[in-house]
Amino acid sequence: LKAADIADRFGATPLDPADDPAIVGPNGIFTEAEFSANDRDGQEFRKTASVMKLVMNGFAGAACIEMGGYDYHGGKRAEGEVKDERAGRCMGACIEYAARVGVPLMLYVFSDGSLSSNGAIDNSPAGRGKGEWVSDNSSTAAAFFMVYNPNGRAALRGGTPEEQAMHQQIGYMDAGASVQRAATPAANNVNLLVNTVVLNYMALHGDEGMFANVIPNHGLGDSSLRDAMTAFDAIVAGTIGPLNPG
Repeated sequence: LKAADIADRFGATPLDPADDPAIVGPNGIFTEAEFSANDRDGQEFRKTASVMKLVMNGFAGAACIEMGGYDYHGGKRAEGEVKDERAGRCMGACIEYAARVGVPLMLYVFSDGSLSSNGAIDNSPAGRGKGEWVSDNSSTAAAFFMVYNPNGRAALRGGTPEEQAMHQQIGYMDAGASVQRAATPAANNVNLLVNTVVLNYMALHGDEGMFANVIPNHGLGDSSLRDAMTAFDAIVAGTIGPLNPG
């Protein structure tokens, strides 16, 4: 019955990103050649387009785009640069599509580890004169999220530029270029990092006051500490919709 209901409601809905001129075509985010390419770029672009269309047309509340092959510590910076640029283009595509559809977007980027360099330089064209990645290093990792607001630039919390700067970056690196694990509850605890992301997502809706009810056993401290770990003022009020399928 559930499958029949889904087919009845969405069976005639255009879900193929290849048929969306805002995504593919002369005026699209991707050219036809980029989107159809039988290479890693094309694969990731098609995957990203499918997921972003589902979310921003209102057919999915949230989604994860997973990209593999980022353990690029084989000694050549070029490999990492190419893969990072590809990931960046996919992030940019999501933001551009949000702008074209006219919906707000929170984009959270995370990895299961990080890397370090020994200082040797990769001077190949794709290496761009940067240090070579040679080993895993969990002490240099960081996650980040970006926010797009179709009604104007999202406002950082704080009444002064100095206060806003403190909300723009949660935690910090020490003098040895390692994460200061005592800076915030999220700095040395993956589940509290997830709590922090959820807190910030709720704050974008003005619902941060409900956080302790949603995750009663969180470890982010009292409301004052949670406010210090919240980046932006609300950009929407509650639930948004209906969305424009485009």
